[in-house]
Amino acid sequence: MHVSLTDRLEAWIREKVESGLYNNASEVVREALRAKMQAEMSEAEKLDALRAEIQKGLDQLDRGETGTLTLEQLKSELRAAHRREDDAA
Repeated sequence: MHVSLTDRLEAWIREKVESGLYNNASEVVREALRAKMQAEMSEAEKLDALRAEIQKGLDQLDRGETGTLTLEQLKSELRAAHRREDDAA
């Protein structure tokens, strides 16, 4: 397999190898690809969780279990949830 890299990426890979953390460029690329794959899987898991929460809310609506929130309250709750996710990461 042949892969073309930008000068910037090649320099970054060279720096990693020269730092002594990796024996060669292949190790750097393999680790970077594994990290990308893990990040994508995490995103898929987050999306699945979000879909499950949306479904839970739709089910509650179907059962007539609704509450009242102002737009400001909803925004506040969403911001708080976002901060919690950032803190957990």
